[in-house]
Amino acid sequence: MPDYGYLAGAVGVAVAITFALRAIPFAVRARLRESALLDSIGRWMPLGAVAILAMYALSSIDVGATHHGIPQIAGVLVTAGVHLWRRNVALSILSGTAVCVVLLNWVV
Repeated sequence: MPDYGYLAGAVGVAVAITFALRAIPFAVRARLRESALLDSIGRWMPLGAVAILAMYALSSIDVGATHHGIPQIAGVLVTAGVHLWRRNVALSILSGTAVCVVLLNWVV
């Protein structure tokens, strides 16, 4: 049987860390608002997310399969096209993912 003091301490540490991680952004909100780093991250993060999704999709291509990566390549192209057309990250990621999933399930 585990020691109840040890379990209570572990739960207490987990609660304290969780509370601190959720409270810190509110405590330093004023300094973060004028941060050049966060402004830069906010500008580049959508591009980074799309690039990571594209690399993930393209890395899973199996050239020996019957579809030779057509769903993944189509998904990446749709994502890039919709993003260039609408400049909406959420719409471009959602549409590219939908195209890839539909083609993977129907073309196989």
